[in-house]
Amino acid sequence: MKITALKTFVVPPAGNFFVKVETDEGLYGIGEAGLKRRGAAIGEVIRSFSPDVIGQDPFRIEYLWQVMFRGGFFPGGVVQSAAVSAVDIALWDLKGKALGVPVYELLGGRTRDKVVCYPHVGGRNRIDSLVEGCRQKAEEGWKFVRWGMSDPEGDDVFEPARAVRFGIEQVKAVREALGDEMEICVDVHTRLDPAASIAFCKGVEAYRPFFVEDPLRSENTQSLRMIRQQTSVPIAVGEQFDSKWKFQQVIEEDLMDYCRVDLCIAGGLTEAKKIAGWCETHYIYLVPHNPLGPVSTAACLHLCLASSLVGVQELPRPPMSSLTDVFPKQMPFEDGYLLVPEGPGLGIELNEEALKSMAPPEPRTGAGFRRDDGSYTNW
Repeated sequence: MKITALKTFVVPPAGNFFVKVETDEGLYGIGEAGLKRRGAAIGEVIRSFSPDVIGQDPFRIEYLWQVMFRGGFFPGGVVQSAAVSAVDIALWDLKGKALGVPVYELLGGRTRDKVVCYPHVGGRNRIDSLVEGCRQKAEEGWKFVRWGMSDPEGDDVFEPARAVRFGIEQVKAVREALGDEMEICVDVHTRLDPAASIAFCKGVEAYRPFFVEDPLRSENTQSLRMIRQQTSVPIAVGEQFDSKWKFQQVIEEDLMDYCRVDLCIAGGLTEAKKIAGWCETHYIYLVPHNPLGPVSTAACLHLCLASSLVGVQELPRPPMSSLTDVFPKQMPFEDGYLLVPEGPGLGIELNEEALKSMAPPEPRTGAGFRRDDGSYTNW
């Protein structure tokens, strides 16, 4: 069997990016890339892979990963890694289909029967709306709630000191309303500097959050040492890291408790499996980053099913709630858990015809907040 084509699709309105790897035997695999606003760039990178990948044996996944990741000689950065991720996930899907087994069997077999997930909760600018949203998720069967740090003054502003005070009030209110059994996750989303992040983490310690995510910007990981030294709150990081090398310091220096690897950015299942094994040696649990589509959800599920240390899986859109025309078969889900999928490969189905009538999404403005003085800060 040989690879005959790498076909790419950017799906509106959000700009989800998918790749289809086709073969001369009619089998195909489907993958997904992160970085929704960079679809055109990712597509060009995948096109550049074609001379090295087309004609190759699709079972040589590790070899093809090395060729794609290193073939340009100069390190490619996050756009190239997202492109590698999409093709890599598709190759695992294809291999599973060819062998008639689910991907988790190729990754070592099942270690668990289901994977607990967390949703995204809205209404974050008002405490009463947030609490009501969390109550609703609990009634739906979710065991976790998660929201992003916000400023009570509005959706387009973010003043750190005000947001920290408000954030502490939010965690306290949700804990008191939902009790001790509900797990709470708060995503700072890289919006704070060390001093403000420490103030927030220390302020919520008494309410036992499951983790605080991305308390700092990701460019300077050693700054996480300051957080570690001054708070006992568990820390989750990693969604912006584009390879195992970016994880090196936070793993080796025990600067995180939960690994937010993004399979669609960090190098696909091939790289994520290596990162997961490395994390195991430091008792770091997986919490895969998954804000994307059905292929990302499927790939994350297979990794979690085959991994020994799993905390929780991000799932903002339960299966069969989006892109159902493109992916009429998605992952099974019930009461806040993703379940073991049926069928070989990733266990999803692609309706390529549904993609042909979709116009490419228009470019969008960048994401960011403004501070009270008009300066820019992270979204």
